[in-house]
Amino acid sequence: MIDTHSHIYLKQFDADLPEVIFRAKSAGVKGIVMPNVDISTIDCLHKVEAQYEGYCFAAMGLHPTSVKKDYQKSLEIIKKQFEQRSYVAVGEIGIDLYWDNTFIEQQKDAFRQQIEWAIDYDLPIIIHAREAFDEIFSIVKDYSSKNLRGIFHSFGGNAAQVQQIIDFKNFKIGINGIITMKNSDLSSVISRYSLDNFVLETDAPYLAPTPFRGKRNEPSYLSYVVAKMASAFGCSEEYLIKKTTENCKFLLSGKNVNQNVNY
Repeated sequence: MIDTHSHIYLKQFDADLPEVIFRAKSAGVKGIVMPNVDISTIDCLHKVEAQYEGYCFAAMGLHPTSVKKDYQKSLEIIKKQFEQRSYVAVGEIGIDLYWDNTFIEQQKDAFRQQIEWAIDYDLPIIIHAREAFDEIFSIVKDYSSKNLRGIFHSFGGNAAQVQQIIDFKNFKIGINGIITMKNSDLSSVISRYSLDNFVLETDAPYLAPTPFRGKRNEPSYLSYVVAKMASAFGCSEEYLIKKTTENCKFLLSGKNVNQNVNY
């Protein structure tokens, strides 16, 4: 399994990160992608990646909920990171209208700027699209001829949105603990499509799957997402793991995670 979206560098893991990593490896997680949040998380992100080199992989970006009035200053700092070192992706980026739409225009501008970095550096993007799918897609479509690729993270939408993502090409859909939630119809939504379109993620420490709702999420819980997805697709867990791991090859290509994972 590859956890394509985890924030295990945050303070929620300060007390027991080695144990968290041990449990992840024991559960069969072969690599963890860690998208950045904002300028305050850059140092701890880099620290965890260095501590677990070849297992944890950093992505760099400015999260939409961190886009405020002075967002350009944050973007300048984040842009410099790409000049100093390599990352597996540009992320976590996008638009979030769930909490507040005060800075919607700034969020759109920050999203566009970071997409252009991804094109310049030939990197995939990791998209956060909460209550903003239409706004996100109207921007992404503008880059359809630029070989843009990436992941729509933490998908919880409908069949029409799945089809839009598939039709756009070069994008995968991130499935996490949402699929295990009692009132979620995500299983029926995604199971009508090919497994070629999906990757696994946790979004740790958030969105813990059943039976851990309300508790801190962690990469080892990915096995619960796998079980639910395998049931929905009518396939073995082994096959689902194989397919979803192959699907995230583009995200980690060129990184030494390839030594740990049999695609």
